[in-house]
Amino acid sequence: MIIKGRVWKFGDDISTDHIIPGKYKFKTIDLDELSKHLMEGVDPNFYSKISKGDIIVAGKNFGCGSSREQAPLIIKHAGIAAVVAKSFARIFYRNSFNIGLPVIESKDLVDYVNTGDIIEISLTDGKIYAKDMIFDFKPIPDFLMKILEDGGLVEHYKKRGKFPWE
Repeated sequence: MIIKGRVWKFGDDISTDHIIPGKYKFKTIDLDELSKHLMEGVDPNFYSKISKGDIIVAGKNFGCGSSREQAPLIIKHAGIAAVVAKSFARIFYRNSFNIGLPVIESKDLVDYVNTGDIIEISLTDGKIYAKDMIFDFKPIPDFLMKILEDGGLVEHYKKRGKFPWE
């Protein structure tokens, strides 16, 4: 699975409140409406700038804070193809796979790329191609790749009638 897109770069400790502020999350469950507020806590105009297939690249501890499943869901619904960060909050990481959003840990990429750069991610090979560099990451395990390919854990179960670890 290959993902190619434009980078949107963020720093460390991007919380679920930065991703989707609670003041919106508690007013509606409409994903289209919630998506308009994606990353508003860091960049109030972020949603108006992004295009389908773009990639978020961030520092450490991405998705910290509450365990809101809506945070990765809104990222995916807005058209972001993947998130690459130095590290992720554990619950955000797992919620991302559960809803079908690829998340990749790369310790060095965020220090090398800038907003607007085009990168290519090979999920199966564990490589990110950025400018003239190749960044290795631990390839996503097969059972998580199956979940991503099916669009998330619920869709995986609907399609296959069992969980990938059964």
